[in-house]
Amino acid sequence: MTAQSDEAMAISQRLTVLANTAEGDEVTLAWILSHLHERAFGLFLLVLALPCCIPFLYGVPQVVALPLMFVSVQILMGRTVPWLPQKLAARTVTTASLQNLASRAGPWLRRIEAVSRPRLSALTRRPMDQLVGLALVLFSASILVPLPATNTVPGFAVVMISMGLLQRDGILVTLGSIIGTAWIGTLLFAGATLASLIRGWLGV
Repeated sequence: MTAQSDEAMAISQRLTVLANTAEGDEVTLAWILSHLHERAFGLFLLVLALPCCIPFLYGVPQVVALPLMFVSVQILMGRTVPWLPQKLAARTVTTASLQNLASRAGPWLRRIEAVSRPRLSALTRRPMDQLVGLALVLFSASILVPLPATNTVPGFAVVMISMGLLQRDGILVTLGSIIGTAWIGTLLFAGATLASLIRGWLGV
């Protein structure tokens, strides 16, 4: 596939091609990263975040959450090409899971593609994208919280942001940031409320 044809391909199509290219029962995150070509940051974020959008899915979100945070930190630091240390790069996902993900996510990605376009593009470029990187670090951290369904909302926020980065759509980036920030606020409020109730029960 040439760089030109890859550039012209829709994001939903790229995900399908990636899944169909996978060989064997498993692929590593390093393999996925090596097949993303240009705009690797946005595409890698998307691939890592999509499994996190599935409610009550355990295992895969825990595999991808730490690499997701690591890549987000790199955006915050201003790197232009994502990199994973060997231990994270060696993490694997099954080829069947990748193909199932492409099949299930395709219709939703096409809906987002249909309404997105370049607008407020400054939010998708330096230095504003580094602020977006900070938000992504926080959202990734919340995915790591070991509570039921805590991966779904921040996962969706990261998908929105990554689609915004890929489509140069600052509106999508903003919407994703609002959704993720509201989720973080909800977690903090719930945690403070629970702590207050526990102190009341203990008479502290």
